[in-house]
Amino acid sequence: MKIQNREIILDYPIRNEVMGKIAGYHVRPGLFDINGAMVLECGVNFTIHTRNGTSCELLLFHRGEEEPFAVLPFPEEYKIGDVYSMIVFGLQPEEFEYAYRIDGPNNPKAGLLFDKKNVLLDPYARCVVGKERWGEKKSRDYHACVVRDNFDWGDMPQSKREMSDLVIYELHVRGFTRHHSSGVRHPGTFEGLREKIPYLKSLGVNAVELMPIFEFDEMLNSREVDGKTLLEYWGYNTVCFFAPNASYSSTHVDGTEGKELKELIRLLHANGIEVILDVVFNHTAEGNEKGPSFCFKGIDNKIYYMLTPDGYYYNFSGCGNTLNCNNPIVQNLILECLRYWTVRYRVDGFRFDLASILGRNEDGSPMNNPPLLRSLAYDPILGNVKLIAEAWDAGGLYQVGRFPASGRWAEWNGRYRDTIRGFLKGDNWEAWDAAWRISGSGDLYGGMTSDDHAEYAGYNSCVNFLTCHDGFTLYDLYAYNGKHNEANGWDNTDGANDNRSWNCGAEGDTDDWQVNQLRMRMIRNACAVLMCSRGTPMFLAGDEFGNTQYGNNNGYCQDSEISWLDWSLLDKNRNLFEFFRYMIQFRHDHPVIRKRLPDAVCGMEPIRSHEADALRPGNISHDTRTLCVSFAGYDKDKGRDDMVYLAVNTYWEDVTITLPDTRRAGFWYLYVNTYGDGQGRYCYSEQEAVRIEGTFTMRPRSVAVFSVRTY
Repeated sequence: MKIQNREIILDYPIRNEVMGKIAGYHVRPGLFDINGAMVLECGVNFTIHTRNGTSCELLLFHRGEEEPFAVLPFPEEYKIGDVYSMIVFGLQPEEFEYAYRIDGPNNPKAGLLFDKKNVLLDPYARCVVGKERWGEKKSRDYHACVVRDNFDWGDMPQSKREMSDLVIYELHVRGFTRHHSSGVRHPGTFEGLREKIPYLKSLGVNAVELMPIFEFDEMLNSREVDGKTLLEYWGYNTVCFFAPNASYSSTHVDGTEGKELKELIRLLHANGIEVILDVVFNHTAEGNEKGPSFCFKGIDNKIYYMLTPDGYYYNFSGCGNTLNCNNPIVQNLILECLRYWTVRYRVDGFRFDLASILGRNEDGSPMNNPPLLRSLAYDPILGNVKLIAEAWDAGGLYQVGRFPASGRWAEWNGRYRDTIRGFLKGDNWEAWDAAWRISGSGDLYGGMTSDDHAEYAGYNSCVNFLTCHDGFTLYDLYAYNGKHNEANGWDNTDGANDNRSWNCGAEGDTDDWQVNQLRMRMIRNACAVLMCSRGTPMFLAGDEFGNTQYGNNNGYCQDSEISWLDWSLLDKNRNLFEFFRYMIQFRHDHPVIRKRLPDAVCGMEPIRSHEADALRPGNISHDTRTLCVSFAGYDKDKGRDDMVYLAVNTYWEDVTITLPDTRRAGFWYLYVNTYGDGQGRYCYSEQEAVRIEGTFTMRPRSVAVFSVRTY
């Protein structure tokens, strides 16, 4: 190939030789090994494949029009195997849209749904048109645009940060800035998020996990409830895996969303923040037998979806269909997609929604060594990319701690969420499990409580979280005993029932200052424990300033103040924000929390968990309400031992704890006390930290964090 004017020109010596004329356009057989549509010096190359289809037509449209101005059937000599490919000379990408029609047998019981009248979207489309503005119903078929990929990333290096060093912040691109209080110029867009980068940097997070940003149609299942329009707000019904969501663009001009997203990612990287995409390869927006046919159904239904023997859709996703991930054709699409986002958008990682589906065979049965997961784990392009599994699915498969290819994959640790939620609210029988979770879930990831185990994989395989988009916010976790999803229109039957929440004495908003004080303390407790647990911490955007969803734990359909972040709470709960910021920095400052260091010079064990008296550790009883976990190791960079001691009192009365004897190393200093000192201080700088002589009285329902200093 040649490089001319910074553009790559493929070195095909016959690329400009016309070999035919179709619908008035000069054409020739195309580049069969390049999927999708690609700009060439002489025109545009179009490639698509179908195993069971019998013929294919390329449709060309003027921008914004429904009827094609040209229909180009692919001649048989423009086909190799199952692949159709054609170069159309003289086309300028800015002047047209395109789609396909594919003919073939129509036999639903055999899984064949070909209809030569259906207009089909290119599954490899880099830009989708027809739905550019949020909240407006799609008025025409989906078409694709050809994109000139000329964004210059320069010599920006790929992040080498380890998974264990991340603090992940999960957010919804629209909801993050849509509320009028966000103060951005372009609310609800990629650009609006870009305006908030200084805030993210000040908070201290170093990775953002973006809820789905692939093209989706929020109007797909829209409905009216009590005079309000409910949408597919979260974005988990994917329309196209290769295209950014057009309605997240601030300009609403075709094709600009890709550039806007790339500029966002580049600036996040410049500020030390990685980008993880929440990807949905378990189902698509085409739904079940009653759903539309705009892409995969019309291209090769029985290839792309898991079907029962009589042609119906398996529904392990809970959303109508299940992508046939371990079919080689679908494997290749997923692999090519992830490579595309890694190379063309410089994405740092992917979180796979309902990832257990990726390990199901074509008949729906779980596989011991799924080829797709192995391919992703060992692909050279994805070698440094974070792969995070939501290690369960709607079909009942739960694989936390045993997700296939787990040596390469990380997992959302649902066991951490459930155990720590329960223990913090007073389920004392969770104490033993809580010790495992805080110390890195060695029982799940191959280690021991001391973590002195060569097989321990938790450093980069365990993502700890208490909140995410699916469920209560952290504020609501301590403001509601039960879910309040009435606004969703399903009589409060949707959403999880097992929330392990506690309203602290009043359901919802209250003027009771004691209840409100307790709620803020419980949030601080949760934050302190999360940031002092081994494993990668993740929390939901807005938790750091007490954002609420008013008790709704399933806001998937709420494009409203229920789901939008209310930034006015940042000023109202400024102390809470400062506490989160402190704890994030504390975690960054103490590598012993994040990873195994060389043995401490003072001889203290690497990890130790016990009840209130560190000098008489014994076993953790089933009714203990006070749990202590310590981490110790030698920090080579600082040239001294790094020791952190976390104490959690879930009892409603004072409890006196005895700290470990560290006279050989120095003295314990108090850095965090979530109960506070009565003057509104809950954490202390290095100069303000209080020296503790052996014992410390913990106040009711509080968390304390200590570290050893030699002075």
